[in-house]
Amino acid sequence: MGNHSAVCNVVVLRCSMILLLLLMVLVLSQETQLVSGSSMTQGSLHPQECGGRCSARCSATSYKKPCMFYCQKCCAKCLCVPPGTYGNKQSCPCYNNWKTKRGGPKCP
Repeated sequence: MGNHSAVCNVVVLRCSMILLLLLMVLVLSQETQLVSGSSMTQGSLHPQECGGRCSARCSATSYKKPCMFYCQKCCAKCLCVPPGTYGNKQSCPCYNNWKTKRGGPKCP
């Protein structure tokens, strides 16, 4: 009877480990989906694309250095840069909603 109990304990332990691993895979896949985003909105850029997108975004300003600095900072966080040189922030909620301590827009 004692041997049967030990076998049952091993089976329960293995099943528990498998369930725990499956749960971890599920949680990690959900986090990956949240980070990666969808189509052409928040989260669709790769970090290496931020420079080019920010160059386009900041092309019309006379304050290129601060524009590029903040745009790249925002892109690194949001993985998104709105189209055009001004406005269109509704296409990237993270970029639009990141505010300064005073409540002004952080991202150009």
